[in-house]
Amino acid sequence: MTPTSESRRPPRALSPLTQRILAVNLIAPIMLLAGLLYLDQYEDALVEADLTSLRVQADVIAAAVAESAVSAETATIENLRLPVTSHRLVVDQTRAIVRRLAELGSVRARVFDPNGLLVADSRQLIGPGGAIQVFDLPAAEPATLENGLKDLFSVTGRLFSWDAPLPRYSERREQTAADYDEVVQALEDGMSARAVRRLNGDDRMLSVAVPVQYYKHVVGAVLVTRPDTNIKQSLFEVRLAIGKLFLGTLLITVLLSFYLAQAIATPVRRLAAAAEAVRRGGSKGRSVVLPDLSHRQDEIGDLSVSQRAMTTALWERMDAIERFAADVAHEIKNPLTSMRSAVETVVRTSNPEHQRKLLAILQDDVARLDRLITDISDASRLDAELSRADSEKVALAPMLSTLAEVYGPVAEQQQVQLRLDLPANDCLEVNGLEDRLVQVVRNLIGNALSFSPQDGELALEARRTAGFIELAVIDDGPGLPPGKELAIFERFYSERPRGEKFGTHSGLGLSISKQIVEAHRGTIVASNRVAPDGSVLGACFTVRLPEAAAAGKPGKLAAPGKLAAKVAARNKS
Repeated sequence: MTPTSESRRPPRALSPLTQRILAVNLIAPIMLLAGLLYLDQYEDALVEADLTSLRVQADVIAAAVAESAVSAETATIENLRLPVTSHRLVVDQTRAIVRRLAELGSVRARVFDPNGLLVADSRQLIGPGGAIQVFDLPAAEPATLENGLKDLFSVTGRLFSWDAPLPRYSERREQTAADYDEVVQALEDGMSARAVRRLNGDDRMLSVAVPVQYYKHVVGAVLVTRPDTNIKQSLFEVRLAIGKLFLGTLLITVLLSFYLAQAIATPVRRLAAAAEAVRRGGSKGRSVVLPDLSHRQDEIGDLSVSQRAMTTALWERMDAIERFAADVAHEIKNPLTSMRSAVETVVRTSNPEHQRKLLAILQDDVARLDRLITDISDASRLDAELSRADSEKVALAPMLSTLAEVYGPVAEQQQVQLRLDLPANDCLEVNGLEDRLVQVVRNLIGNALSFSPQDGELALEARRTAGFIELAVIDDGPGLPPGKELAIFERFYSERPRGEKFGTHSGLGLSISKQIVEAHRGTIVASNRVAPDGSVLGACFTVRLPEAAAAGKPGKLAAPGKLAAKVAARNKS
């Protein structure tokens, strides 16, 4: 089913073009927003930096403990009677050092002895009443926009996270080194180790364990831990900055998209509405003024100019069709009226001589009507043929030579000398349709022969000048009526020589010739040849056609023999 204007979509508040522009332009801001969820490298870098900081603090605490809280004890083995020195941590001094240094570094520090027992914890205060566990309670978080955004980022981060789940961090009441793999590694291998564990929600606990060495003897291990609060805050600040950038970019993108859509869709809708008004308005559509957007200097401006030119050409074509139809009706009506009068008269008369004359009139009118209909049909098909056909290179010199050979005998019968004047070694190539160019020259030659007097000359000349090929048909006839140089190219205009039988020509030959020449982007001009004393020597028809480009496609030229056969067949018909 072919869509028509009646099936057009109704106007929408947000046109499909606007939707497409928005969809395309929002891709970049959406990708920027997606960056909020993928900050893995930045987050890993922050974790790495925090673990490195913890390692430095753990080393400081381990060094302080090794220097100030390690005691040496010497024992004698009875069988061998050899003194053996052993080292152990001094609990009170270890606790004081750990408590003081952990507070300065804002971390939690624990020290385990070689047997894995917890010796010191920075969160424990030892007093008269025993050990007291100390916790730094988090500050109360009010329901603010910032906290809400933190929760939103936390939820979306969990939804779009593909990292392996972390082990959960937990503390038993009686802690030992076996609860922490990194402490076990530090005690056994004498190497530092680290771990990342998950707390409640998205919080993580970072931990680093380093051995406490006294003269290369491992006398314990220091475990330093800290939650990733700073990392979360840094990630939130980055995400907040990206979010602000996204909102600003989104606002600008939407505004520019609407501006771009309006700059494109609005004039297109105006042009479409104007075209629809022209279509629906019929003859009143002429009063519809299409928008002139040529000032835009863009494709829509070009579309406006083309649409206005197309509409103007359409009205001109419609006017031409109407005039042509009226002219055809008028021209056909004349022979029909004559035929009707002859038929009515031939019925009433019984005189054989009158009947023969009336029948001869009927025969002439039928021939005239047949010729008129044939020429009208040819004229009506001409536009369609010229618009569909592909032009090719046509060599005018061989074509004119062949036509001179064909019309030579006809000129001799009328006692007219046919002269051909062509440049040597020049084919005079043009782009066009050979059959139609032959039709133009045939019309001009036939018209010149009909006006040429006996013992006159008909000249067929062609030459190259300033990028054009000029073809001239010159006769020695009476010339053109004064002031009729343009009128002779109008349809059904007929100015025939005296003594010629009425109705022999339809008056469309020169009009068709002009139409063909203009379709080839050329011109045809009629003028009189005037002597120095002002007398008319004859008529001259000049056709100017653009010469074929040197880089054009090779022409498919018809052979002269074939062309002569075509022309001879037309002459016989």
